[in-house]
Amino acid sequence: MKWEGNRQSENVEDRRAGGGSSGRGGVGGRGIGIGSIAIALVVSYFLGINPMTVLSLLSGGGPVTSTQTAPAQKPPADDQMARFVSTVLADTEDVWKDVFTRGGASYQEPRLVLFRGTTDTACGPGEAAMGPFYCPADQKVYIDLGFYETLKNRLGAPGDFAQAYVIAHEVGHHVQHLLGISTKMEQRRGRVSQVEFNALSVRLELQADCFAGVWAHHAQASRQLLEQGDVEEAMNAAARIGDDALQRAGGGAVVPDSFTHGTSAQRQRWFDTGLKNGSVKGCDTFSARQL
Repeated sequence: MKWEGNRQSENVEDRRAGGGSSGRGGVGGRGIGIGSIAIALVVSYFLGINPMTVLSLLSGGGPVTSTQTAPAQKPPADDQMARFVSTVLADTEDVWKDVFTRGGASYQEPRLVLFRGTTDTACGPGEAAMGPFYCPADQKVYIDLGFYETLKNRLGAPGDFAQAYVIAHEVGHHVQHLLGISTKMEQRRGRVSQVEFNALSVRLELQADCFAGVWAHHAQASRQLLEQGDVEEAMNAAARIGDDALQRAGGGAVVPDSFTHGTSAQRQRWFDTGLKNGSVKGCDTFSARQL
């Protein structure tokens, strides 16, 4: 991936020096046991909705609470991985600003928070074990960069473009938030069965995969960002984190009704759809008869 020397985003907060959260957050309602936490981590392990949303649902409680963290700083200039994610974020800003402008709208840029271990968010306390996530309440993407080692070594998805796909997918959730898609889906919570809501979650996640492909399409058209093998890296990552693949890797049975992100084949298909057509309209997973 050709990223060296490109513009870096100013919307990056580096909380790593603070050592994590400065206080405690919680989930309203009933107490949450280890089993519920395990379910939440599986559901949100990779590229998903904030795990605290899952925990809140499982506990039957209300909104989560959080406390303030130490003031964020800019990442150091000699931190190559921080420079990389800052550059990828900047590229998503350029693409989505142009897409929104051509659609007669204004794009509000999200912020990217780098942290270690734990951190407070407007959606509740975040932990590195949760994987990267987007919090709509503060419009921020959260990532512990140690996750990229997990992506490479444990999930078998190496490569810088696989890493960029992670950021682009989470920014895809931000785009959904700006378009009101996430809000409409959340309004269905509690009005449909858990199986039906899981099916909606799959469509939401696959759309974020498609939006990641839309970013890659326009980044390539404008800046020739891709190198040989980059698309294969992203497709491999999509395959490795399908619900069916993760359930098999965990040693359990594959239970389609529990899927919240989509199968490996579906995630690959929708990323490829966005990559090939570059169209937001073409990413309408909610109207698609077949995923």
